[in-house]
Amino acid sequence: MKLDELNLEVDYFQFDEKFYEKVDATPLNNPFLISYSKSVCDLINLDYKECEKEDFVKFINGEKVLKGSIPFSMAYAGHQFGYFVPQLGDGRAINLGYINNWHLQTKGSGLTKYSRQGDGRAVLRSSIREYIISEAMHALGIPTTRALALIGSSHKVYRDYLEVETGAIVLRVSPSWIRIGTFEFFSRGKNPENNLRQLANYVINQSYPHLKNDEDKYEKMYFELVDKSAKLLAQWMAYGFQHGVINTDNFSTAALTIDYGPFAFMDHFSKHSVCNHTDMEGRYSYNNQPEIARWNLEILAYSLGKICSFQKLISYLKTFMSKQQEEYLKIMNQRLGLDIDLSDDGNLDLMIDLLEALEESKIDYNCFFYEVTKLENFDNISSILDIAVFRSPLENWFEKYKQLIKIQKQDFFKMKELMKKTNPKFVIKNYMLQEAIDVAKQGDFKLVNDLLKIAQNPFSEHKEFERYAKPTPLEYSNIKLSCSS
Repeated sequence: MKLDELNLEVDYFQFDEKFYEKVDATPLNNPFLISYSKSVCDLINLDYKECEKEDFVKFINGEKVLKGSIPFSMAYAGHQFGYFVPQLGDGRAINLGYINNWHLQTKGSGLTKYSRQGDGRAVLRSSIREYIISEAMHALGIPTTRALALIGSSHKVYRDYLEVETGAIVLRVSPSWIRIGTFEFFSRGKNPENNLRQLANYVINQSYPHLKNDEDKYEKMYFELVDKSAKLLAQWMAYGFQHGVINTDNFSTAALTIDYGPFAFMDHFSKHSVCNHTDMEGRYSYNNQPEIARWNLEILAYSLGKICSFQKLISYLKTFMSKQQEEYLKIMNQRLGLDIDLSDDGNLDLMIDLLEALEESKIDYNCFFYEVTKLENFDNISSILDIAVFRSPLENWFEKYKQLIKIQKQDFFKMKELMKKTNPKFVIKNYMLQEAIDVAKQGDFKLVNDLLKIAQNPFSEHKEFERYAKPTPLEYSNIKLSCSS
């Protein structure tokens, strides 16, 4: 389908005008295409060649408005680092409408009513990071917003230490942009019950359409969100992903990974790792993520409690941590090739011992699982020990692993097949992204597109990028980033 043949729809104007602002983008100076994702083009039936035309860049830059599109930004509230902020919103994002149930949004398009002290812009480095990681998460099977394209510009933007950077825009797509913070905003002011019912119905139509005609549909929506969020957090934890800023305004009511800021995939394993340098107290540390997610869902219950049974919501929320652990153990067993049905408790003790051994040995987290996948037998583990700073913790753990395999009569060949499906060769690390950012600042975007290819095909060999399958160099390991990253 040609770009001009796309017909967007907008369904947000059913709400009162206090919940959104119709706003036009402020175009960047001298925009140009950096990259586009063919797999995301497929979601909206857009011909690939259309992305290479000048009109496509104008579309992302806000100079061209597609048929049916009425650009707008959403208002929402949120708990940021645990403190309630009553007025937030799309401070640098503009919604364009939806097609095929995919809602299009540009990030970095200029000032909106909700920009507060910001400039409404996104810089090149943060845009590259979000563009690539969105597709990397999807390829790992982790629910996420997606990224269709990335444009750069000569537009000057000022960030840390008054450094002059250039502006960029990511065209993001998602089944939903509604957050817990949206419910917090709708629950305040006049007629909160009516506003909340309208919003809840909207979310059900978007993300839980099978519940539309059910009794107690608001409670059931919440129950499903709890279950999906438990699984999402299990996936984050099992693959060593750190979101960095799990505020309620960054927590999706469709259980998607949303709003990539100072994120990171774990380098060497550290359960108290913090990837956001503004998180001084470690609220959003790796280990805290499930509890923060549960806390966010509790905040949502206070809003939804105005239109359904608060007690039922809170009672169901008590299942979150056990469900998250159950899902986590399932994935971790798969990463080790273990048939969980052959165990009595999901091999919980083995997993606890593994995490301790990984932390004590200071080994690259995802590289460990990839190297286990490559083993021809479990007697020769030198390839794993060679990438550990300290060897003995892993040597001791492998003895427990081998003993459990023997007791449970796990089939070695089935183990290998399961691990191959679960453990990618490549996981996008921050040092890789920084390499792409450094050359992109010089006008070379080849590595951005190479990393996109790797991100979208993490189980493939990519022989020319073998070095990215190796541990993160220690000097770049577990580096903290800022919210503007």
